[in-house]
Amino acid sequence: MPQFSNTYFDNASTSWPKSPEVAHAMADFLLKTGGTYGRAAYQRVYQTSAMIEECRNELADVLGVTESGNIAFTQNATQAINTILFGLDLRDCEVLVSPLEHNAVMRPLEHLKETRNVNWKIIPAAKDGTIIPEMISSMVTERTQLVIINHESNVNGVIQPLEKVRNFIGDLPLMIDATQSLGNVPFEGDNWGVDFIAFTGHKGLMGSPGTGGFFVRDTELLTPLFYGGTGSRSESFEMPLFAPDKFEAGTHNTVGLAGLLAALRNRTECGWKTSDLEELIEQLQNIPGVRVLTAREPSNRGHVFSLVHENLTPSAIASRLYDRFEIEIRSGLHCAPLAHRYLETFPHGTARFAPSLYHTKDDLVSLGDALKMIFDDKNYV
Repeated sequence: MPQFSNTYFDNASTSWPKSPEVAHAMADFLLKTGGTYGRAAYQRVYQTSAMIEECRNELADVLGVTESGNIAFTQNATQAINTILFGLDLRDCEVLVSPLEHNAVMRPLEHLKETRNVNWKIIPAAKDGTIIPEMISSMVTERTQLVIINHESNVNGVIQPLEKVRNFIGDLPLMIDATQSLGNVPFEGDNWGVDFIAFTGHKGLMGSPGTGGFFVRDTELLTPLFYGGTGSRSESFEMPLFAPDKFEAGTHNTVGLAGLLAALRNRTECGWKTSDLEELIEQLQNIPGVRVLTAREPSNRGHVFSLVHENLTPSAIASRLYDRFEIEIRSGLHCAPLAHRYLETFPHGTARFAPSLYHTKDDLVSLGDALKMIFDDKNYV
């Protein structure tokens, strides 16, 4: 029987476990610090404000950007993406997207298509969804105003070649959805010339849910999505024009950001190597009837992969894994129908696997053994 130290493989949805310091920091904030951000002049507020600014600084390092003041906090990556897309006031134009975008991008774009004549076009890509950068130039027209790339697919883990993309789009604004990649693979926002970066705190960064944000290189390009109190320019009915206040109306999720800061400061070493994941994927590719969805080139693979079976549905795979081994995964469309259509796994989707830093090599070996056992069982449900 396969043995596991951790049977949770749904880290593409949300990471678990978190480091103990995350819970401790959140509890300490509630029990000892309290206070709000930038809205008074006493010690509790100073401590809270300093904590949030330190979180900004830590995130700037992870994002590979120098201007931490251009990082605004939101509830999640979806809110960040909406802030960017609606803040740009796109109208009567085209947007280029990768074929592996999440609905956090596609639903706002579809709304903009219906209400503001903003059409989207898919960038040419290989069979696995990896963008072919040299083919982008031929797609750019006078109507093209934005390029959006999902850095790491939440379906098959493909890592897109952002530096090469920048080389072929000229001065067009580049927006990156770093929801899956940030914290798992290196990110170089300045070096890659990224104009907008949306991120969440609860996945690869291993912070608490309810935290996220975005980086904007030129803050004058965006209008706010929300309006309200900021603690600054309180004499005016108008929002402040400077970042990050311009984008941060209302009270921050201070307790969540305390947890995110603790997560950023207390990263654990990964318990497995890239070669261990490669061995697992190769093992699964050799099982009859199994199709593994991953990047064709190992160098383009993130921490996520999916699979389908010729006889078992994705939901049946997930059910069997949980019933027999208490392995937790996600099956279905993963809020990414565009990706599944492109990868030819629509409408049933896939069974998805996403190990975390807390897994071990033995956990990956055991996962492979468990999958082989359920596929060898001919009593299909």
